[in-house]
Amino acid sequence: MADEAKAKGNAAFSAGKFDDAVRFFTEAIDLAPSNHILYSNRSAAYASLHKYSEALTDAQKTVQLKPDWSKGYSRLGAAHLGLGNYEEAVSSYNKGLELDPNNEALKSGLADAQSAAARASTPPSDSFGNMFQGPDVWAKLTADPATRAYLQQPDFLMMIQDLQRNPNNLNKYLQDQRMMQVLGVLLNVKMKTAAPEEMERDVPMSEVMPPEARKPEKEPEKPKEPEPEPEPMGISEEEKDTRVRKATAQKEKEAGNLAYKKKDFEAAIQHYTKALELDDGDISFLTNRAAVYLEMGKHDECIKDCDKAVERGRELRLDFKMISRALTRKGTALVKLAKCSKDYEPAIETFQKALTEHRNPDTLKKLNEAERAKKELEQQEYFDPKLADEEREKGNEYFKQQKYPEAVKHYTEALRRNPKDTRVYSNRAACYTKLGALPEGLKDAETCIELDPTFSKGYTRKGAIQFFMKEYDKALETYQEGLKHDPSNQELTDGVRRCIQQINKTNRGDISPEDLKERQAKAMQDPEIQNILSDPIMRQVLVDFQENPKSAQKHLKNPEVMHKIQKLVSAGIVQLR
Repeated sequence: MADEAKAKGNAAFSAGKFDDAVRFFTEAIDLAPSNHILYSNRSAAYASLHKYSEALTDAQKTVQLKPDWSKGYSRLGAAHLGLGNYEEAVSSYNKGLELDPNNEALKSGLADAQSAAARASTPPSDSFGNMFQGPDVWAKLTADPATRAYLQQPDFLMMIQDLQRNPNNLNKYLQDQRMMQVLGVLLNVKMKTAAPEEMERDVPMSEVMPPEARKPEKEPEKPKEPEPEPEPMGISEEEKDTRVRKATAQKEKEAGNLAYKKKDFEAAIQHYTKALELDDGDISFLTNRAAVYLEMGKHDECIKDCDKAVERGRELRLDFKMISRALTRKGTALVKLAKCSKDYEPAIETFQKALTEHRNPDTLKKLNEAERAKKELEQQEYFDPKLADEEREKGNEYFKQQKYPEAVKHYTEALRRNPKDTRVYSNRAACYTKLGALPEGLKDAETCIELDPTFSKGYTRKGAIQFFMKEYDKALETYQEGLKHDPSNQELTDGVRRCIQQINKTNRGDISPEDLKERQAKAMQDPEIQNILSDPIMRQVLVDFQENPKSAQKHLKNPEVMHKIQKLVSAGIVQLR
């Protein structure tokens, strides 16, 4: 039950329904409170809802239950990062990387946490003020003809030097047209200002730059003496051999991939096997060979390779995506081997494990397909018309004894054995009517008619339920529809008569105000009635009948209008006097 709730939570999370995911993971935790994966998953769901305090609590529980699981520290770091605890987030990610140094998720999280911490510790700066920092400011102002003349003005030089010392004083000088020209030069934007006065002479930069911005003249560079080349670090023969073996293994893998694309499966198997012999630390060789076995229909060999890949991946603490891929491939092989509904259970369990390792749309799709196939096979395996008839007979006996709940139980079992038997739907509808469960009875009666539109009993069941619900106009339509298929059916004829009596009784005002009010309230919930009353033409027709009945008689010549008026009359909304 916990696995089932977890699978529902995983599916909800993948669909972006994080509230539902939290609810399902909570159900799973109630059933298996010591499962660290459930707390981890719920922490991720809370984080997606920006409920970082709850995410932190679950992440701490995950680490407490499984302190050697790197993913727990990834959850812990994400929660701290969401709460703005940047130092704790960096510490959590570092602890996770101590357990799994190659984990990309932890590396990415650590980079985010360090970047956030750096931003938090750096005071905000004025982007305009930054433009006045550095010696290139003087170079730009000297190079532009519009601002070169200003450099001979002492107050202008003092203004620029003041801004270099305190950029926040920029607003103080914005009224000065010269400052607007300077901003245009520094931002490389043309500013419309008064033309500068004609310059007397070209001013060298060294004269206008403040002493601290002036660079000393460069001394002639001395020829560099050749530096001794660093001696290469020593690499052991064992390490050299390992590198060579890994490189050779990758070449074998590439050859296997090429053979696989050419459908030369035997050659692909040989190449992947050689790669494994050279380097058993790369489980992609196993998963690739498993894919070839899957294509060849050798499902048992495929499953063995996938199991080895998962085991080896956990030993080496490899990326969760690699392990998830191996589990997904194993689940696919198990589906291929499935002959009955029970055979799908290990495949479904394997897909669920794969999703726990890594959320992948392809894996989720395979899981849904396996669950659907299992359900369809269960229905096929359970189908037995003979046993269905026996259950129906038992239901009939209980019905005669007025033991309606027991009768419903046997009718339901009969429908599980034979879901196409209209008689059973009709009988169960009668039981629901006796029990006062009118909506359930109405649904069964409608299913009965849907399966066999010529089955008269379905119309009598449906009409009777609608009559009990005081929906006389709908009941009348149901009985009349049934008479089209069976004109001589006395039960349907009697139903039509009873409905007309009730409708006429309402039109004459022979019912209590309470009954009339109840009937009108039910009618107003009918979409068809709502559409009629919201139709501008029908509203005008009703106004004409109320204010000038004689002239309104012309509307009755229109069959469509007449039908709608009759509908309102039958529903008790309109009364004719």
